Amino acid sequence: MTVPLEDIAMIGDGETVALVTRQGSVDWLCLPRFDSPACCASLLGNPEHGCWSIAPEEPIESSEHRYQPGTMVLETDLTSASGTIRITDFMPIRSGNPVLVRMVTGLEGRVKARMDASLRFDYGNMPPWVTEFDGGVLLHVGPDKVVLRSSEKLEITDSKVVSRFTVSEGDSHVFVLTYGSAQDPAPEAVDPDKSLKETQQYWRDWIGRFESPCENDDYSAALRRSLLTLKALVHRPTGGLVAAPTTSLPEQPGGKMNWDYRFCWLRDATFTLSALVDCGYTQEASAWRDWILRAVAGAPDKMQIMYRVDGSRRLNEAELPWLPGYRFARPVRVGNAAAGQLQLDVYGELIRVLHASEQAGMDRTEQGRHLEHAIVDYVERMWVEPDSGLWESRGEPRHYTYSKAMTWVALDRFLGGKGGQELKRADRERIEALRDKIHAVICKEGYDAGLGSFTSYFGGQEVDASLLLLPKVGFLPADDERMRGTIALIEERLVDDGLVRRHLMPALVPEGAFIACSFWLAECQLMQGRRSAAVETIERALSIRSDVGLLSEEYDVASRRLTGNYPQALSHLALVNALVALAKYEREGEAALAADRS
Repeated sequence: MTVPLEDIAMIGDGETVALVTRQGSVDWLCLPRFDSPACCASLLGNPEHGCWSIAPEEPIESSEHRYQPGTMVLETDLTSASGTIRITDFMPIRSGNPVLVRMVTGLEGRVKARMDASLRFDYGNMPPWVTEFDGGVLLHVGPDKVVLRSSEKLEITDSKVVSRFTVSEGDSHVFVLTYGSAQDPAPEAVDPDKSLKETQQYWRDWIGRFESPCENDDYSAALRRSLLTLKALVHRPTGGLVAAPTTSLPEQPGGKMNWDYRFCWLRDATFTLSALVDCGYTQEASAWRDWILRAVAGAPDKMQIMYRVDGSRRLNEAELPWLPGYRFARPVRVGNAAAGQLQLDVYGELIRVLHASEQAGMDRTEQGRHLEHAIVDYVERMWVEPDSGLWESRGEPRHYTYSKAMTWVALDRFLGGKGGQELKRADRERIEALRDKIHAVICKEGYDAGLGSFTSYFGGQEVDASLLLLPKVGFLPADDERMRGTIALIEERLVDDGLVRRHLMPALVPEGAFIACSFWLAECQLMQGRRSAAVETIERALSIRSDVGLLSEEYDVASRRLTGNYPQALSHLALVNALVALAKYEREGEAALAADRS
């Protein structure tokens, strides 16, 4: 049976994550890295594609789960006719081999329980060879080796590991999975109790540095949970933020818009930097800026819109025919061919993040200086070209309004920063003239006077939610007549049950509301001085979080389900930025928000 995304929580170690269902099953686990092949892939299929479950042998009558306060340590309570057990799941912050610890304790009664570790490597395609090992069981296939240890008896059944045990009130039973490379010695055992304390301390120390700007306790709690989620999606060795830890969770129910999001998108750059800086995490913000510089290097003409977490470039897309897909949505894809698209907005995004990092007090690097000048040279040549747009259309390239606006942003931020000061007078005047020309072209070709609104692309009559970012990047004030008309038309056409769709889709290919866009709308409403409308928009978007506070990419209003890859960094970034903007508005009014866009 398909598990709703609302019933799934995430734990992580700073280099990968595990997704755990409310029924106590690890249904998604990629080792050793976010973008490695999954050894538990039942999320995109069924248990035969890999999972690790612990549950009462009797039918589960009720279940609930929660994070321990201020941590990414998960507790799942499962109740059967005989009593209640609690599973405590966590991944120690990695200092060597990846480790996943599952502790089972008895809360009430005497419960017969069963542990099934049915790992299937290569995204559910390869059963491992399983042998007994001193103190546990060894599973290996190709380059992968996993050791499963426990104080309980472990039995090998075919290519899976089973343990049957009885849990009485106050009892504790522990299962520890450790991953290593096939050619290396078996990973050493860890002390689960010590690891638990260290993991709790790590997360609580990290979130303890955050001072919420919100007076509303519920908003502060939402901020903390989103920040913890984002921290778990940051690859600690490199500082790269993955868009989501999953692949192929469908944007459309039963549809084919199933993409791999286990990579780092440049367009998330300023959203990420702003959220981290505003919340006091300058070290993480600096690491993210440095990751961007390493990934892009010095050749903007060869820049991709996304990279792997280590900054490498090969994201070749392939389909996995043996996986039936989440809720039967096929194909299941790994890799992402959109990496090779021309998307002009990322050039403005890159200069914007370099500009914002300087404003945040980070030192300007020689590479950053070189890159700014190289991007401006590239934008001078390329701004007239059509592209694939913010939404990564796989159709014919168009002259997207937001893409053109971000080429204007590239020149505007460059001129307003140290890069502009380094130019000769004639060069500065040339770039100033081009910046003003781009602005004028957008206001003529990207604006429809009849609609009283900017449009998605030049010559069209559609609107899309990327236009909500125009005031956020400083292209026009939110109270400009043209922006007022644009925001009003988006509210009329794209808002469904209080949530914003990114664009209109044909009735036969329905798509959910794009969660980040609702928070973008709220920021526009604040910039217009419409506090009540903004609060209503924010609270509607907050209401669709899972019971552990997670958001996916989209929300299907009809079925009232989270859809798309999960959890989604952009959704949580937008949540953080909107709540921070609301707190600033409460203190200083809309003028403070307008100043932030400079």
